[in-house]
Amino acid sequence: MSADPLWRTPHAAALIACHHAGALIRLGRTHRGWRQADLGRRVGCSASTISRLERRATADLGLLRRAAREVGLPAGVLAAAVGLGPVPTTTVAASGPRHAEEDPLRRRTLLAAAGVAGPLQLLTGIDDALAAIPSPDGAAAHVPPRLARAHSLYDSGRHTQLLEVLPALLADAHAATQDRTEKTYATLSACYALASRVLTKIGHYERSRLTADRAITYADLSGSAIATAAASRELSIVLRHQGQAQAAQRLVDHALTTVERTGLTNQAQAMAYAQLLCTTSYTAARAGNHDQALALISEAGRAAGRLPEQPPASAPFSISPAAVALYRVGVHWALGDAGSALQAGRTLHPGQFPTAERRARMHTDLARAWWQWGKPEQTADALLEAVRASPAEVRDRPAIRKMATDLIRQRPNTPSARALSRVMG
Repeated sequence: MSADPLWRTPHAAALIACHHAGALIRLGRTHRGWRQADLGRRVGCSASTISRLERRATADLGLLRRAAREVGLPAGVLAAAVGLGPVPTTTVAASGPRHAEEDPLRRRTLLAAAGVAGPLQLLTGIDDALAAIPSPDGAAAHVPPRLARAHSLYDSGRHTQLLEVLPALLADAHAATQDRTEKTYATLSACYALASRVLTKIGHYERSRLTADRAITYADLSGSAIATAAASRELSIVLRHQGQAQAAQRLVDHALTTVERTGLTNQAQAMAYAQLLCTTSYTAARAGNHDQALALISEAGRAAGRLPEQPPASAPFSISPAAVALYRVGVHWALGDAGSALQAGRTLHPGQFPTAERRARMHTDLARAWWQWGKPEQTADALLEAVRASPAEVRDRPAIRKMATDLIRQRPNTPSARALSRVMG
């Protein structure tokens, strides 16, 4: 478990078994001859806060992780002590998407179900994985490339296929944390963040909230500011959809502060900073905070000067100057200013966006602005372009699907609306 014999003593083992992380912090502190005030100074809190932490660990995993680092408590031991260690390999989930490939007929049935992402069986598989992670299949060493392939499914709008592979990916990402390194915790956090992203996309917010919460937990254990920023962004988006704009803002503001403290010395940090600014700007706009939203998106525009025109495919935050401009479209739309939204998007074109998901998102954001302005023909044209880029962006997103069906119902004789009706089925 650790090279330090302190964490392999019977006393430590008993504390780990009863999930008393705070007592482990006390064990490490006293082993070093420190007072509570000494540890408090090292982690930036009072002696009384350390006292509470040691009596029974608080819900602040960030503080717990910082204290653990100071006293030499390994991340893997901490994870086991708070009940987040690798799950037993005897745990098996109910049959579902993990075994779908073994039955080609069943797999085709699942993929064809309802014509939208998230057939019931696949969502049940996600529920099963959240309740009890399936046993790993021995491919834990290959989690990073599998996560990259899962991201490509999201980027190409293949939401159903992504939901199908997620339970097994989560199982093996959990198994990979047996090496108890910060890198594997960051990877596990990224797997949960991706699950949250697709579940939010298709409108399953309760499931998305669960996966985003877990993404934050494992990001905290990893100690990576970038992982924490990515997980915080996903949770903030879920909170916004659930009507908790203030909580979403506080969460992203904290993540922004954490990223800023890195000094923004590399491209990954600069991209995280710009992405969080865009996210919090849009959240402020949806909450009706006009001045704050515009100030934040202007700051994001300035930050965009440090971004690559085409972000690396493997980057935790895939954001570019064009993506920031697209966020500006969404901010103005959310503030009810369709004219400014369309003006902000006047120079955007599909070639600026490397993935089908982003190209379609450009068209759907412009469609929302046209619809807000009362231009059904232009709205339908933009939605048709979105369908051509990635049908899932129109069919699987509840708000966009509703806009399309409202347009078809209200303007059935509009030529583009008739064409849209045909491609929407």
